[in-house]
Amino acid sequence: MADGFNFPPGAGRPLRVALFSGNYNYTLDGASRSLNRLVDHLQRVAGAQVRVYSPTTDQPAFPPVGELISVPSVAFPSRPDYRLALGLPSAIRQDVQAFRPDIVHLSAPDLLGLGALKLARNLGVPVVSSVHTLFDAYLDYYALGWLRPFLRRRLWNFYRACDYVLAPTEAIADELRVEALPARVRMWARGVDPQLFHPGRRSDAWRRRHGLTDDRPVIVFMGRIVPEKGLAVFADTIRWLERARGPAQVLVIGDGPARGWFAERLPRAVFTGFLTGDELATALASGDVFFNPSDTETFGNVNLEAMASGLAMVCADVPNSRALLQPEVSGLLCAPGDPSAYAAALRRLGDDPAERARLQREALARSAAYRWPEILQAVADVYQEAAAAWAAGEQGPPRRAWARTRRVAERLDALLTQAR
Repeated sequence: MADGFNFPPGAGRPLRVALFSGNYNYTLDGASRSLNRLVDHLQRVAGAQVRVYSPTTDQPAFPPVGELISVPSVAFPSRPDYRLALGLPSAIRQDVQAFRPDIVHLSAPDLLGLGALKLARNLGVPVVSSVHTLFDAYLDYYALGWLRPFLRRRLWNFYRACDYVLAPTEAIADELRVEALPARVRMWARGVDPQLFHPGRRSDAWRRRHGLTDDRPVIVFMGRIVPEKGLAVFADTIRWLERARGPAQVLVIGDGPARGWFAERLPRAVFTGFLTGDELATALASGDVFFNPSDTETFGNVNLEAMASGLAMVCADVPNSRALLQPEVSGLLCAPGDPSAYAAALRRLGDDPAERARLQREALARSAAYRWPEILQAVADVYQEAAAAWAAGEQGPPRRAWARTRRVAERLDALLTQAR
C-alpha cells in the first residue's frame, strides 16, 4: 500500500500488529497456512510490522513467517498434535506492551486469545478477530456434544467483545451479524496459489509409481487425518461403493493421529503421508475426484486447492461447500453423514467420464475467483478501517459486551495463577 499503511493515519510510521495464534507453525493446517500468508503480505506488501505470539515446539511443521514469540503451552489432552496456551504470562504481556501494537489480531477464542483481548482493552487499542474454526462443531467427535450450547455461547461472547470479526464465508458472517453484535463483521475468505495448484501438475508417471491405473477414477482425501474431518463417513462410503462396483482407487494425502485407524478401514488405499509444495501439488492433481465429507470446516482450503488442481468435487452439503461450489454445476453436494448418497455421487462420476470432465472444468473456473493478493489485502484494509475508527474516537464495544468476556478472562487468569 504505497499510499501509507500507518497509524494514526498519516503519522508516517508503519502500523504495528500483534497477532495471537493457537497454532502458528507447529502443525500444518488451513489456519496456520493462512496466517503465515497474511503476515507475509502485511510485511512485504503493506509495510506493516508484525509480532506473532503462539505456542511452539522443538520440531515445527514449517518455518514461521515473521517474528514469532513462544508462549507457554501444554499438549491438548484429546489432541496431542495441538497445544493449549496457558493464558498470557506477565513476560508476554510486557513484551506486547514494549512492542506497542496499534492493532491486536486474535485468531482463536482460547486462553491466549482471552488474555490478549483483556490486554488490548487495557492498552486501549482496537481488536480484530478472525474465525478459523467453530470449535463446538468438533465436540460430537470426542463424545462431548453435550457441551455445544455452552461453548457456542462463550464463542459469541468472545466475538461480541471484539471491534471487528473476520468471517470466512457469508453464511458465518450472517450468523455473526446476528449473534456477535456490536462487533463489525467483515469478510476474509481464503485464496489459492494458481502457480502451485493447477491441472498441469498431473503426472501419469506419478500415478503408475503408486500403483494407480487409468481404468478407474482416483478418489482423493486430503487433510489432517483426524476424526472431525469425516473419516468414518469417508471409509463407510468407500465400502458402499466397493460393494456396488468392486475395488476403488483411493489416494490419501496427509497425516495425523488417526492414520492407523483410517488405514485399517481403507486397506487398499495409497497413503502418501505429509506432503508440501510441488510434491503435494503433483499428488493432488494426479487424482480425479476429490471427496470431502467433513461437516466441520469453516472455509475448506483443501476444497479450493482441489478445484484449482482440476478435480471433480464431491462434498458435504454444508455452508462452506456452498460458498465455493454451485450444486450440480461445479460440484456434487450430498447430505452430511450419508454414505449411500456419497457413494451414489461417486458411482455417477465413475460411470460418466464426460460428466466428470465437465465438473472438473467448472470447479477449475470457479477457483479463479479466489486469489491470495486481493483476499489478504482485504484484511489489511480492515486494519486501516479499525485504526481510522479508533483515531476518530469510535472506541471499543459497549461496556456490557466486554464485561461478560472480561469476567471469564479474569476467572481463567486466577485459575491459571493457582495452577502455576
